[in-house]
Amino acid sequence: MEEIVDVVAALIWDKDKFMICQRPAHKARGLLWEFVGGKVEAGESKQEALIRECEEELAIELSVKEEFMSVVHEYPDIKVRLTLFNATIKNGVPQKLEHNDIRWIRRDEIPQFAFCPADIEILKRIMES
Repeated sequence: MEEIVDVVAALIWDKDKFMICQRPAHKARGLLWEFVGGKVEAGESKQEALIRECEEELAIELSVKEEFMSVVHEYPDIKVRLTLFNATIKNGVPQKLEHNDIRWIRRDEIPQFAFCPADIEILKRIMES
């Protein structure tokens, strides 16, 4: 059976907008939009992984709240279990250390962006909420 890779991501709200990040062009699913986050390393909790990823990718300190939802998605190259957490920025201003771009968008702007396929179910839930 194929191994599932645990991936975590943050749903960061600022009033009526939430943050999305554009993947670098040279990476798998390059230039698609996603939630900030990454792979859970051995020995890390999902929350610890998310805090670390946000420090590495955005230079922000994150406060991780409850889980928003979890989805399993199979890409041609990897099978992921993506767990999205509600989160807030405790400290810092997001910097583009890894991403091509960072945007804050409203629910009604979701259709204007091309997202990674694993995020589609999550985005539907956000649009309904």
